[in-house]
Amino acid sequence: MTQRNSPVEPGEAVPWFTSSTPSRERFTFDTVAGRYIVLNFLGSAADPTAARVLTDLLARRERFDDSHASYFGVSVDPQDRERQRVRNLLPGIRFFWDFDRAICNLYGVQQPTGAIRQMTYLLDPRLRVIAVLPVQPGGEGHIDAVLALLDAQDSFPPPAPAQAQAPVLVVPRIFEPALCQKLIDYYDHHGGFDSGYMIERDGKTVEVVKHDHKRRRDCALNDEKLSQACLHRITTRLLPEMLKAFQFHATRMERYLVACYDAKEGGHFRPHRDNTTKGTAHRRFAVSLFLNSGEYEGGYLRFPEFGQSLYSAPQGGAVVFSCSLLHEATAVTAGRRYMFLPFLYDEEGRRVRDENQQYLESSAEQ
Repeated sequence: MTQRNSPVEPGEAVPWFTSSTPSRERFTFDTVAGRYIVLNFLGSAADPTAARVLTDLLARRERFDDSHASYFGVSVDPQDRERQRVRNLLPGIRFFWDFDRAICNLYGVQQPTGAIRQMTYLLDPRLRVIAVLPVQPGGEGHIDAVLALLDAQDSFPPPAPAQAQAPVLVVPRIFEPALCQKLIDYYDHHGGFDSGYMIERDGKTVEVVKHDHKRRRDCALNDEKLSQACLHRITTRLLPEMLKAFQFHATRMERYLVACYDAKEGGHFRPHRDNTTKGTAHRRFAVSLFLNSGEYEGGYLRFPEFGQSLYSAPQGGAVVFSCSLLHEATAVTAGRRYMFLPFLYDEEGRRVRDENQQYLESSAEQ
């Protein structure tokens, strides 16, 4: 296991590990995905702050049922095992023995002095960080704060037979609301240009504008600080989910583009694919990142080859899909729908792009 100097940041997937528990010699942590996880670094159960956290936890143990949420405490003190200071309470409450500090090092809570930063990670069902909560001295109110955050998360729908759906990935919490607003403000300040789409004509890839097929306005993001903020979040928060879901290792991102579908203009994009010309053949995955979900009506993604289901994401979330899939952006019927719309590809895609530059007549991109 590697060592981190700081905790894993919100939005990022946490490292996986295997460790021992009071009841199992080898417990594989990533197998608990599919529920909310409270991962609490205690240090030692003999520590008064940790003891208060555990007392409050046991008073609310009904909140941890292994269906909606599970609690995992991490102890570095062998005496916790020898004296049985803590034990698993199933369902819902378990402890990891981390006597070699491997998990603590992995999660950035091991300090150079040898002390453990007492803190709690709240993880989503994909084992991505929702929040990191330091345990204040004394531990009073910590469990209440954790449960308040847990209460603020979406509940799970009851089990139901799966419906046919497109092979797409919906990932929440890629951009935080503040970054979404900065991108919207950037667009509103600079304005958007009429956006076309790419076709083949006389052996060249050219851009055409036809409002019956596409009505959208785009703004190229030329602010280096904002661009780097977007790239960092996509690299650390989205790409690991894509690798897990699609076994695709994206290494390059095409275009930093803020787009707006405006109901006043009938904003829409009829069914199309994103990589059918020589100038776009390198594209592998499209990312539709929603900047202001809930502030407009209509404006869904639809994949006609896979039925009539409509796709969206919460503010700051992304819908990711293969550029080969037929898809459309349905009309926005009220308000304005703001989006961040990059394409992702790999080194093989880079080779294709380099070879096909000769066919690209316009620098504009679909």
